[in-house]
Amino acid sequence: MKVRHAMSTNVIAATPDMPLIDAMRTMLREHISGLPVMDAHGAVVGVLTEGDLMHRAEIETETGRTHPAWLDFVLGPGRQAREFIASHARHVGDVMTRDVITVDAGAPLAEAIGLMERHAIKRLPVLRNQLLVGILSRADLLRAFVRALPDATPDDLSDAAIARRLRAEFDARPWAPRGTVHADVHDGVVTLRGVIVNDDVRCALLVLAANMAGVVRVDDQVTTIEPMTGMVVHEPGM
Repeated sequence: MKVRHAMSTNVIAATPDMPLIDAMRTMLREHISGLPVMDAHGAVVGVLTEGDLMHRAEIETETGRTHPAWLDFVLGPGRQAREFIASHARHVGDVMTRDVITVDAGAPLAEAIGLMERHAIKRLPVLRNQLLVGILSRADLLRAFVRALPDATPDDLSDAAIARRLRAEFDARPWAPRGTVHADVHDGVVTLRGVIVNDDVRCALLVLAANMAGVVRVDDQVTTIEPMTGMVVHEPGM
């Protein structure tokens, strides 16, 4: 799935000269944690997030930034001046984060998730030809997941067809056991039987079977044994 398939296209954005109070009211009204900031040509020049608004004079948190005295000496007055701007400025452009993490609309969704995880961000501006065309948020990912789930179970799959597909799925997974777990299918109910040596693999097999089209239920009859001691980790009915 591509980013363009999951992103929201109804983009709410700010401009650098927008009053900060208006941007904050927009975030509260729309229940969003940040706003992309665009210039007059539609290019993204920054992003305003809740994190940019934590240290403000109005709520007496501007002194929350603490640095070693030697660091202030090395960096000179510039750092303190920038912090004063961030805690007192009244326009978005003076407070926003300028180093913006973005993703292309044609990028794989997995790439976008990697960016969100790596940079610990909740929302990604989506670009096409360097122009803002959407926003990808964690909520958008949830909506994409729900849309991807099958709406209904096909009623034209025979038990034999389900069993064949299940065996093919087992064979395609490098972690799945070969020949030690067998699947029987009756009226759409899959019964897994056998012995394996890793309980995570057992759980993964159950998930795999439950996700097969036509399966109505999975009956777990697999036994897990600890290979070094022979101790039973899981057995049917436990």
